[in-house]
Amino acid sequence: MGRFILVRLLQMIIALIGVSLLIFILVRASGDPTMLMRTSTSTEEQIANIREQLGLDKSQPEQYWIFVKNLAHGDLGESLIKRRPVTEMIREALPNSLKLGLSAFAISMLLAFVLGVLAATRRDGWLDNGVKFLAVLGQALPSFWVAIMAIFVFSVHLHLLPTSGTGNIAHYIMPVGTMSFFLLPGMMRLVRSSMLDVLDSEYIKMARIKGLPERMVIWKHALRNALITPLTTAGMLFALLITGEVVIETVFNWPGIGRLGWEAMVARDFPVVQGVVLMVAALVLLVNLLVDILYAYVDPQIRYQRT
Repeated sequence: MGRFILVRLLQMIIALIGVSLLIFILVRASGDPTMLMRTSTSTEEQIANIREQLGLDKSQPEQYWIFVKNLAHGDLGESLIKRRPVTEMIREALPNSLKLGLSAFAISMLLAFVLGVLAATRRDGWLDNGVKFLAVLGQALPSFWVAIMAIFVFSVHLHLLPTSGTGNIAHYIMPVGTMSFFLLPGMMRLVRSSMLDVLDSEYIKMARIKGLPERMVIWKHALRNALITPLTTAGMLFALLITGEVVIETVFNWPGIGRLGWEAMVARDFPVVQGVVLMVAALVLLVNLLVDILYAYVDPQIRYQRT
């Protein structure tokens, strides 16, 4: 297992280098940020001075080398627009996104596993049909529409919840609820499908023949063996949650990493975009590694293969 983790860490470093090069090329292909700073009275000399101050007068290979050299020292550069260190901006925004994302992830995963298992054990019953309807509804409705409707109902008409911003627990209810509604359907259906496959297996039938309590058969033996596929998807969903929060954070005016990245892309703030993408890529790779390690504890056969 130690060798496996070491290899994966090396792969993560190589992947991050590749991501850094790719995002460096793509953000510069989006256009020159000094064009957005130009006013009707700006002269070519003033624009040239701005480009020199921002370090955009150098060739792209030189700019990339400076970026990589600074990155090796933990320096992501300085925002072209706000003139603040990118690491400081990410440090301020990331906790807000994690609070939102982790809350939504925990709630949706708990509900998905409980409802998915119950639906599988009560196949074609009213609970199973309700779970299937909720799954279809959740996958059909776009998250931005659900967010806007939530504001319209709970803030505009009922005056129960704040429309935007951060603060007390009331500010979390609609963003977390919307994100949970986005995550829940797919995972719920996957847990149900995995459980149905496991419940039809021979060893589950044998456990029942031996007289084991139904609760133990379902929640200990069947669920543990049905966890592999949901675990993979849960890791992907968590990564998607952090990267896909831009819509929710924009609608609810939430000062998180998604909104920071979106504003930087609109303003062509290269250092901020590069920093956000690299941070998200590192988070995705780390989550995937943790999921792989969890496999070994869920299924001992995988642990033996990777030792």
